Amino acid sequence: MLVVSASVGAGHDGAAAELEARLRRAGVEVAVRDFLDAVPRPLAWALREGYLVTVERIPVAFEIFFRGLERRGLSWRAEQRVCAHAAGTVARWVAEFRPDVVVSTYPPAAQSVGALRASGRLAVPAFTYLTDPAVHASWLHPAVDRHLTVTAATAAHGAAAYGVALEAAGPLVPERFARPLPAAEVSALRRELAGDDRPLALLAGGSLGLGDVHRTVDDVVAAGLTAVVLCGRNDTLRRRLTGPGVVALGWRDDVHRLVQAADVLVQNAGGMSFTEALVAGLPAVSYRPIPGHGRANARVLDEAGLAPWARDRVDLARHLQAQVARRRSGHRFPDPADLVLGRSAPVLAEVAA
Repeated sequence: MLVVSASVGAGHDGAAAELEARLRRAGVEVAVRDFLDAVPRPLAWALREGYLVTVERIPVAFEIFFRGLERRGLSWRAEQRVCAHAAGTVARWVAEFRPDVVVSTYPPAAQSVGALRASGRLAVPAFTYLTDPAVHASWLHPAVDRHLTVTAATAAHGAAAYGVALEAAGPLVPERFARPLPAAEVSALRRELAGDDRPLALLAGGSLGLGDVHRTVDDVVAAGLTAVVLCGRNDTLRRRLTGPGVVALGWRDDVHRLVQAADVLVQNAGGMSFTEALVAGLPAVSYRPIPGHGRANARVLDEAGLAPWARDRVDLARHLQAQVARRRSGHRFPDPADLVLGRSAPVLAEVAA
């Protein structure tokens, strides 16, 4: 199988890597390719670093771009030209690897793969695995054989908003997120992080530490919680976050332990961090979501009862108190690898609010 991801943040690559691991355990030969290698370097920069700069410094511009995609406007036409250019390289990958199935985990990759399928240059089934809770236009291509989602909420959103049949396939995060830690290890980790008895809020802004993290930290601390901030690769953010009740962390390889030790997740994007929390049964709150897909994700999660969207500081404090008071909820999910392999999978468990 050929999996086409993208090194934009960590969510798309994270899902691709987990799918690859599961397929290899099933005896499947897998090749993973980076969509950014299929476009000229300036475009690769725009899709990676340009995304970061726009979201951080010109959020209104990114919101306008995102809405343009939805309206099939200028943004959409520009994206389609990029995807058409990339389709030639993707076709070369297909010819070299000769896969039985192609899976995309990044929206423009889904467009390129779908275009190849529509033109007849891709003769094998094509799957798209949506890493976002909210469906948006770039994720969908009519020639793709199956669109897979993490939860039933996303599938329902796709059907209602776009009239497209999507399938709830389950999360693609490592199994360690679902395994509770021993109580003694949790207690030791909590003491290491905070040293007091205040509830721990794990703040996630993706691997790049995007969004209005400083104000979110202030509001979380004001609500009486310790803010444990995952700054990812954003060292500047980590150095600037100081003060009582704030624990700023750089890149961590033990996020599964932090998720098990925290009392609530505060997130602004709705991607991989939320999925990891969902698997671990950790309650979540959306707050100050980043523009575009972040706001769309927050809306879908809120309407589905998966994570409330706090609109201001008072609302955040109320939701944090309610979520901390909840018990962790364990749920069984199907394995997306089963659907890709054509094996039967259990029905996705409903997640209670």
